[in-house]
Amino acid sequence: MSPKVDAFIVKLDKWQAELSLLRSILLEMGLEEDLKWGSPCYSFEKSNLVILQGFKEYFAIMFFKGVLLKDAAKVFSKPGENTQSSRQIRFSHLDDILSKEALIKSYILEAIEVEKSGAKVILKKIEEYAVPEEFQNAMEEDEALKTAFARLTPGRQRVYLMHFAEAKQEATRIARIEKNKSRILVGKGLGDCICGLSQKMPTCDGSHKHAR
Repeated sequence: MSPKVDAFIVKLDKWQAELSLLRSILLEMGLEEDLKWGSPCYSFEKSNLVILQGFKEYFAIMFFKGVLLKDAAKVFSKPGENTQSSRQIRFSHLDDILSKEALIKSYILEAIEVEKSGAKVILKKIEEYAVPEEFQNAMEEDEALKTAFARLTPGRQRVYLMHFAEAKQEATRIARIEKNKSRILVGKGLGDCICGLSQKMPTCDGSHKHAR
């Protein structure tokens, strides 16, 4: 049991008992516990397997490679419309966990077998993502922006393209592009802190502002 996770759970205003129960189930499965990205995370032989999440309307256990699991009980939800790899089992109250304990354990065992097999999620290539017209125009007008974007990692490029494209209004897309130009020019991803760490990483002390 990680002291960092102990401290995290003690401070919770909501879902404290529920996440504590999920935690006990995961520890019973022999997984390694740590606090990553501000949430309890569980790994198998140093590979991240699942993470616990709490939201306003529900709490969840998210499988990092959930798309590779069979999901025989059809309980998985996609965390977001464009999510490729991870999948959630969502709960709304304590009894949900109790009634699904055996199922949770079976999914954990399957996830462990996926890790043992070395299977990888084949992500959509960056070339397959549509570039919003407004961003294409911005790069054509600013060669430095075009060059800086090309130098970003595929993951950072993907997040930016999805962030720009998901805006329904042209004005909103333009505003998002303008807001993030400076970050792209210095090689930062959308979720990167100016200190170089992800803004969700617990090692960033928050003593400065994160631009989004």
